[in-house]
Amino acid sequence: MKTVGEVGERALIAMFTAAAKTGPGDVVIGSGDDAAVFAPTGPVVVSTDTAVAGRHFRFDWSSPRQIGARAVVQSAADIAAMGGVPTGVVVSIGCPPTTPVDRVLEVNAGIVAQSHAYRARVLGGDLVSSAEVVLTVTSLGVLDGTDAVALSGARAGDVLAVSGPLGGPAGGLAALAAVEHGAQPDLLDAYPSLVEDYRLPQPDLAQGRVAALAGAHAMTDVSDGLVEELITLSAASQVRLDVDSARVPQARGLAGLGRALGVDPLRWALGGGEEHELLATFAPGSVPAGWTVIGRVSAGEAGAWIDDAPVGEIRGWQSFTDT
Repeated sequence: MKTVGEVGERALIAMFTAAAKTGPGDVVIGSGDDAAVFAPTGPVVVSTDTAVAGRHFRFDWSSPRQIGARAVVQSAADIAAMGGVPTGVVVSIGCPPTTPVDRVLEVNAGIVAQSHAYRARVLGGDLVSSAEVVLTVTSLGVLDGTDAVALSGARAGDVLAVSGPLGGPAGGLAALAAVEHGAQPDLLDAYPSLVEDYRLPQPDLAQGRVAALAGAHAMTDVSDGLVEELITLSAASQVRLDVDSARVPQARGLAGLGRALGVDPLRWALGGGEEHELLATFAPGSVPAGWTVIGRVSAGEAGAWIDDAPVGEIRGWQSFTDT
């Protein structure tokens, strides 16, 4: 099996370019030139995310194709959270020279496939040597006839809603970790949907535009955990957010896994993150079908409250700690 170092950067980039040649999008000049050129149909939305092996993903827990696709999901979710529609991605891959070529090609295949699933194109990128495998995905999108939905727009009197169930990726991660440490080796077979939620979350990112068309006042995606997003949104809008934990929709199987591991599944739903479902505020009566109202927005000191108490020990992802 040849390595990246043996094949070389130019040959690999040529393979990436060939894989990116097909697919939807308003592209004038795509992957393979010095830069991409595309003709947007509205104001452009841009976001970037980086994932590092051992920190954000593991090759023994996810396939290379899932890892590549997952990197696109987490970046494209930010476009949806602004009310935008993804149109293209630019990808930077860093890896050790000893990395098998097949692994890198499979990562790229996941990136291309997930981009096409969003009707977006891979517009180009970069390949560099690094100590670990590092994926940086920059997503571009457009606002198709709507205004951008910012974090700062929540208003007193709004209701707070989410676009889908929460806690699945955190539950799947807990199951993988438990099996690795020798606890209940059948967990992966017992809760396959939760494991798949972790390996490749599949939020309906079209709900970002749906929410914008419905008049959402503020919106974000649940990437760092519901609690962290509540704190961020309340601070940006300078409002108080109250959540009824009993109304937070939980991923299928989460309660059973919680019983198996002796964990309150609400911890995963409130603090897990990485599901990339959308969290938004709406005027009462304007919440789109399929969304779940979980709380309310009121005036007063900014902060997030769960069940009439300030957010306590349950917190979400912290980039520079081990939690």
